[in-house]
Amino acid sequence: MYFYLSSECRGEEKIDQPNNQICESEGGSVTLHCKYKTASAQPDLFWYIQRVNDFPKYILRRSKYGTEFQERFQSEVKLDSVPLIIHDVHVSDSAVYYCALKPTVTKQTQHSHKNNQSYDNMNPK
Repeated sequence: MYFYLSSECRGEEKIDQPNNQICESEGGSVTLHCKYKTASAQPDLFWYIQRVNDFPKYILRRSKYGTEFQERFQSEVKLDSVPLIIHDVHVSDSAVYYCALKPTVTKQTQHSHKNNQSYDNMNPK
């Protein structure tokens, strides 16, 4: 599923999350992939989580030069991707995860791109 919010269209910015659903056993680690394309030399990339019957919530922000680690969530900006790694997964981590190229919660939304990826450790492979 792809969502796009913008006051104008800019074709040089794009987010793509190739995996629709990932399953993992409790206690393992999972990597959620997010590919991006932008004309910006210093992109700001964000990850959000949305649990059932809840609003999306901010997890972390990554930039080319900034590092952020929050609890069991870790991410690293690469040339064209910003994977999210969840360590020591719990059943409560089952949710939809959104990758965004710009902040999606601001007073005035400009060029926001986001995509989602669900993770369900209730049905491991």
